[in-house]
Amino acid sequence: MKIFYTDRFVLPLPPGHRFPMAKYSMLRERVEAAGLSGGEPLCIPHAATDEEILRAHDAAYLRRVAAGALDETEIRRIGFPWTPQMVERSRRSAGATIEACRAALEEAVAVNLAGGTHHAFRDHGAGFCVFNDAAIAALAMLAEGRAGRAVIIDCDVHQGDGTAAILADEPGVFTFSIHAARNFPFRKQASDLDIELADGTGDEEYLGALQNGVCRALSAAQPDLAIYLAGADPYQADRLGRLAVSREALAARDRIVLELCGDAGVGVAIAMAGGYAQRIEDTVEIHFNTVRAAAARHESARPRTVSAQP
Repeated sequence: MKIFYTDRFVLPLPPGHRFPMAKYSMLRERVEAAGLSGGEPLCIPHAATDEEILRAHDAAYLRRVAAGALDETEIRRIGFPWTPQMVERSRRSAGATIEACRAALEEAVAVNLAGGTHHAFRDHGAGFCVFNDAAIAALAMLAEGRAGRAVIIDCDVHQGDGTAAILADEPGVFTFSIHAARNFPFRKQASDLDIELADGTGDEEYLGALQNGVCRALSAAQPDLAIYLAGADPYQADRLGRLAVSREALAARDRIVLELCGDAGVGVAIAMAGGYAQRIEDTVEIHFNTVRAAAARHESARPRTVSAQP
C-alpha cells in the first residue's frame, strides 16, 4: 500500500502552540514499525504546483502565501506564523493527497499521513489550514481525466466549510461532512450533504449516522474516487471535539467507510485531518488504527494469484 508522509518538512511553531505537530512523526514511526505499507517504502510526495493549487485557490491568495505577504488578520485566521517552511509543508501536504488519489484509483486505497486541511477557502486560510488538499486533489483527478466523479467523505469533528465553499459549483465532486453542530466553524457552509451531531453524541448514534450518510453520499455521487478525511477529533477525550465517541467506535467508523466504498468499487484516498486529544498518544493511536484498517482493505482488494494445477 502506498503511504505518503510529510513530517520531514517541519512547520516551526512557537513553544506552547496548541497544534500537535509532533503527531505526524509519531504516527509515521508507528506505521513503519508495524510494516503497514506491506514492504513498500513510505513515499515523500511532490510539492503541489501552482497549476494544481490554482484549481482550488485564487491566484492573489497563492501569491500572498508564497511571498510571505499575508497580513496579520490572515495569519491569525490560519493560526500558524508565516515561514517559508509553512509554505513548503502546505504544498507537500496537498501533493501527498494528490498522489494518494492517483494510487487509490489504481490500488483501491492509499494514505496521506497528514492532510485534511478542510478549513482553507478559495481566497484565505483558516483553522490551521493553508491550502485545501482535498479540494485540490479532487479537482486534479478530474482535470487529469483519472476520475469522472469524486466524493469527499469528511469525518473530522469540524465541518469542512472551506471544502464545501470551494466545490459548491463543481458538479463532479460531492461533498459530505458529518460533524458537531455547535463546534467550529460557527458559520457553516452548505455541503452537498451535512449531518450535524449534538454535543455528547456517543458511539451508537455516531456510527448509525455515519453509515446512513456514507450510503447516501455514495448513492448520490456515483463516484470513481472517495477522499476520506479520517479525523481523530470526534474522540471523547479530544480537547476541541465536543462529541463522546470511543477509540473503538472510530476504528469501526474506518472499517465502515472502507467497506462501503469497497462494495461500491470506489478507490479511497485517506487523509488524517484533525486530532487534539488531551494525550497526543491517543490521537496517534486513532490515526494508526485508520492506517491499519486501510492496510487490511488494501490486502483484501489485491488480486489473488491462482497456482496452475499439475
